[in-house]
Amino acid sequence: MNICIIGVGYVGLVTGACFAEFGLRVTCVDNDESKIDILNKGKIPIYEPGLTELIHKNVKEKRLFFTTNIADGVRNALVIFIAVGTPPDEQGCADLRYVEEVAKIIARTMNGYKVIVTKSTVPVGTGRMIEAIIKQNQTQPCSFDVASNPEFLREGSAIEDFMRPNRVVIGAESEQAIAILKDLYNPLYLIETPFVITNIETAEMIKYASNAFLATKISFINEMANICELVGADVQIVAKGMGLDNRIGPKFLHAGPGFGGSCFPKDTQAILQISKEHGYDFKIVSAVIDVNKQRPALMVEKILSVLGNPKDAIIGILGLTFKPNTNDMRESPIIPIIYALQEKGAKIRAYDPAGMEEAKKYLEDIDYREDLYTVAEGADVLILATEWNQFRNIDWPRVKGLLSRPIVVDLRNIYNPKRMRDMGFKYVSVGRP
Repeated sequence: MNICIIGVGYVGLVTGACFAEFGLRVTCVDNDESKIDILNKGKIPIYEPGLTELIHKNVKEKRLFFTTNIADGVRNALVIFIAVGTPPDEQGCADLRYVEEVAKIIARTMNGYKVIVTKSTVPVGTGRMIEAIIKQNQTQPCSFDVASNPEFLREGSAIEDFMRPNRVVIGAESEQAIAILKDLYNPLYLIETPFVITNIETAEMIKYASNAFLATKISFINEMANICELVGADVQIVAKGMGLDNRIGPKFLHAGPGFGGSCFPKDTQAILQISKEHGYDFKIVSAVIDVNKQRPALMVEKILSVLGNPKDAIIGILGLTFKPNTNDMRESPIIPIIYALQEKGAKIRAYDPAGMEEAKKYLEDIDYREDLYTVAEGADVLILATEWNQFRNIDWPRVKGLLSRPIVVDLRNIYNPKRMRDMGFKYVSVGRP
C-alpha cells in the first residue's frame, strides 16, 4: 500500500519512518525545499533517538521517499496523512491555515478514492471542515473519506510509542476507511494493541483530553511541591505514595520547573479556547495553565535564595531542552528563567547534549560550553535544568573543586539531598525539605 505524509515535521517524519518500517511505501512531502534536500542527503533535521537509523534503513530499502511534489504524493497514495503544524494564534486557538491549504491541494490533485487522515492535533470539527473544503475544491468528482488518527508520540521515545503504543485511535464513519486504517496498523494486532474506533469528533477530542489531563497531573504535583516546602514534607515520597495507587499511577508526578514542549502548552490553550467558544468555563485547565506560568518565577526565587545578589554572578546551567532525548526548545521552562536571571545582571553559561544549536534561536548572550565540567568552572551556582542521563552520574568532587561556590540548584530532583549536603554542597531542590 502507498501512503503519503504531508508535513515533514516531528510527527510527520516519525510517522513516515515507522510506517515504512511496517513495510508500506511512504512518500513524505513538504514545501520546505531545504528540509527535503537535507533529508535526501541523509541528514535528519531533528534529534530523536533511533530515528536516523530507521530513516536510512527504509530509504535504502526503497520504502521511504522525500519530495516537494505534493501532487505526485497525493495521486500515488491511497491514504494521505495531514501532519502539518497547527501553532496557536493570538487567542490560543489552533491555527488551521496550513491544514486548509493542504486540503485544497488534495482536492485539486486527487485522482481517485482517497482516505484523508488528520494526524496533526486539531480542534473538534476540523475533520468536517476538511471534508467540506475537499468537496468545494475538487476539479473532478472523486469519492473520499476523512478520518482522524491522533498521534501520542513522546519526544525522546517516539519510535517506541509508535511501534508499541498504548492504543490506536481511529475516528471515521466509513467502514471502508476504518478497514483501510486498521490494515495500515496490522503489525500492532500481533502485540494486541487496543484499538479505539469512534467518530471523528470524539477522536479529535481524545487527543486534547489526554494532553490536558497529563498537564493537569504535572501542575498538581508542582502545587503539592509548594505545599511540601512549607510544611517540611518530601514531594518525591508523596508522589511515590500517590503513584502506587493504581487509580492514579506514577507517571507525570514529577515536581519541577513546569511543562513545556510543542504539545502541552499549545493543547491546554486550545482546549480552553474551544470551551470558551462554546460558552463553557473550563476552570481546571485554566488553573493548570496559570500554575505552569508561575513556575519559572518560583524557580528564579529558589535560585536567588541561595545565590544572593545575581549581578555579575556566573550561573552554570545543565540542560536547556524542555525534556531529555530531544533538541526541542519550544516552551522550555529554562528560557524565562534565563531571561529573568539575565535581567538581574547574571552571566549565563550552559551545556546541553543535543539542544545548544536550537537554543541559539531562543536565547542570546549565552556562553555555550562543550561539557558540563567547563560549565562548572568558576561558576557561582550550578543549575540542573533537564534530566539528561549524563547528568545523573556527575563527578561531584570534581565539580566542587571547579565551582567558585559549592551551590547546586536541582530543578529536577535528580540527586539525594542528604548525599549532596554531606559532600559539602549548599543544595536546593523542588518540594523537598
